[in-house]
Amino acid sequence: MNPGLFFNFLSSQTKMDRRELLEMTGKLGMVGAFTALGLLGEPGKAFAHRPPSGGRFSDTLFDFSDLAAWAPGPYGAGDQRGSFNEVTPEKTEEALRSTLKRGRPVKTYQLGELMWNGFPAFSTVPRRIYEQRLTLAGYTPPPDYAAEGGIVHPFGALGSNQLSLHEERFAAEQSPGYPPLSTTFQIATQLDNLNHIGYLEFFYNGFRGPDIAHGYGTSSLGLENMGPIATRGVLLDVLGLKLKRRKKADLTTASNGRPLLRENYRITLEDLHEAMELGDIRDILPGDAVMIRTGWNQLLKRVNRQTNPSDIARWSASLGMPGIYIAEGQFLLTRRPALVASDTWALEVLGSPSNIPGTAFPVHQDLIMRGGIRIGESVSLDGLAEDGVYEFVYMVTPQFAEGATCANTAPAALGQPR
Repeated sequence: MNPGLFFNFLSSQTKMDRRELLEMTGKLGMVGAFTALGLLGEPGKAFAHRPPSGGRFSDTLFDFSDLAAWAPGPYGAGDQRGSFNEVTPEKTEEALRSTLKRGRPVKTYQLGELMWNGFPAFSTVPRRIYEQRLTLAGYTPPPDYAAEGGIVHPFGALGSNQLSLHEERFAAEQSPGYPPLSTTFQIATQLDNLNHIGYLEFFYNGFRGPDIAHGYGTSSLGLENMGPIATRGVLLDVLGLKLKRRKKADLTTASNGRPLLRENYRITLEDLHEAMELGDIRDILPGDAVMIRTGWNQLLKRVNRQTNPSDIARWSASLGMPGIYIAEGQFLLTRRPALVASDTWALEVLGSPSNIPGTAFPVHQDLIMRGGIRIGESVSLDGLAEDGVYEFVYMVTPQFAEGATCANTAPAALGQPR
């Protein structure tokens, strides 16, 4: 084979350029380079993520009452960043180098769901609400503006240059026994922080609620400790896997006709492994951002600014959501990803026969408290799946908000469509 064509072939099978390939083959030899690149595998071991014979992951609840068994956490006493510690400058450089090939166009993907007034959310008291109002100054508003909740500033245009302006405000709600409250970061596309979920008074790394809780937020584990990251992202397209294999019993549809995993479908370890193989993802590495696609976000889609009430009821139901459960959470925890996210509002399955009666969100407890692994919810993954982008650069810049429990700035991905 012509050497130039040979190295073009190697480059097409990997994410390395000719210079890098030449350096590797010079150091390791051809067989060593092929093995290192995963082009020669061990018999019966094509993918590194397969669990050992018999498996070691189960749906056994972890006993958080034994504080010494989980605190200090994996990153040492006093740590407040959790598995974001895995996203080092070297990890970011590797993500940029290995997932994006030189000479090919790079597409930026929006991973956030569009927020609109009345966006549904997990039911709490006071409610999680999103109601945006426009305020204006400097001109006469349209006739229906006030009826729609719009606000007009009492002053007119500003200065001799007659400056007009628009700003947004957020509608407040009064709940019995609570002061008026408006919106929250815990709505729509979000990334749960380490101070969000605990066991009684204990939170990640053994921090105690009575020691850190204040009126404004928490004095430790707050959102100010998260920081922006850019890292390798991997898409586990479970919906795409089921469609490809025509597993109709595992699927249903939204009112727009788009497919999604059926209500309370338990995503199994086998599903995760097969989704990795579908995307040629050989392993989940420390510091990765893991995205699990179910199609559940199709229930949020609007037509002419209107949502389908039956879709919203299905999306919001606490007893009908597809997702992973404890064993799958344990598998992911051992990989030490920076975060695990899905296109549902809870990541974990709800209403499944697998759910242990009387428990509440045990996967959240496991990932956040034991591993310091943040959980992303309502992440939009359709664009990546449609373009066959299973590995990409994941980027997020969380709100720099002291003491906050969640970030809902929409993340983005850099990928190269197949």
